[in-house]
Amino acid sequence: MNRIEEAREQQRRRIETAAEAIAKRNPGAPPEVALVLGTGLGALVSEITEEVTIPYQEIPGFPVSTAPGHAGRLHIGQIGKARVLVFEGRFHLYEGWQMEDIVLPMRVSCRLGVSSALISNSCGGMNQKLQKGDLLILEDHINLLGVNPLTGANHDDWGPRFPDMSEPYCLESASRLAQIASQEQIRASRGIYVAVCGPNLETRAEYRMLHSLGADVVGMSTIPEAIICAHEGIRASAIGVVTDLCDPDDLKKVSVEEILAVATEAEPKLTRLVVKFLND
Repeated sequence: MNRIEEAREQQRRRIETAAEAIAKRNPGAPPEVALVLGTGLGALVSEITEEVTIPYQEIPGFPVSTAPGHAGRLHIGQIGKARVLVFEGRFHLYEGWQMEDIVLPMRVSCRLGVSSALISNSCGGMNQKLQKGDLLILEDHINLLGVNPLTGANHDDWGPRFPDMSEPYCLESASRLAQIASQEQIRASRGIYVAVCGPNLETRAEYRMLHSLGADVVGMSTIPEAIICAHEGIRASAIGVVTDLCDPDDLKKVSVEEILAVATEAEPKLTRLVVKFLND
């Protein structure tokens, strides 16, 4: 066995061991939907019933969240009609994690049998039509993280070597989300997300470049999970909460505290949208 094959088998054992440990603590039916909660967006867990909560440090092989606004807990239970896995906190490149760590929750979700995923994030709005607290339903993305979670030997039984990315986010689900938002009088639009490594926010010149590429918002996450969903045949949806405005001609300084405050204020809208979506 060469070095690449050995790394692949180590990865498989790590993911399957974590999935087995979670399955043993799930008292109900297998989960159907995986939810990944972004920065400052953890209040959705209050909607879970029949809940089991597992701190990440109790799951074999799991990293521990260090980013602000990421509690680092897995919740299993019901949100309306859906049996859910809710990851309250994710992992980022800027924390020092490897891509294998970042996508571990989604890989584990797939081993547990989920058929769909809904990913949330906090992001900076570059489209001038966006306002703080708006929701952006992702239709597509641009990966500028510089790495890809599928690099290395492929697990052929999990997905193809070269997965198609013509629809990384389910367009039917995006339409449903937009319709529900309109019915609930929630400011939401559809658009394109670009991911960069971080952790610093972008310069004026970088905002100009990123917007010129066609992106409406910028963040530091989400795309790795979406790529894994495409690889494994999982239907993915994603929603960004616009926490700061990135107009290079009128750029204001912003702090993490301000970003968290906007995310917290917008969180009830996101929760309402997600709960309605899961019960639609």
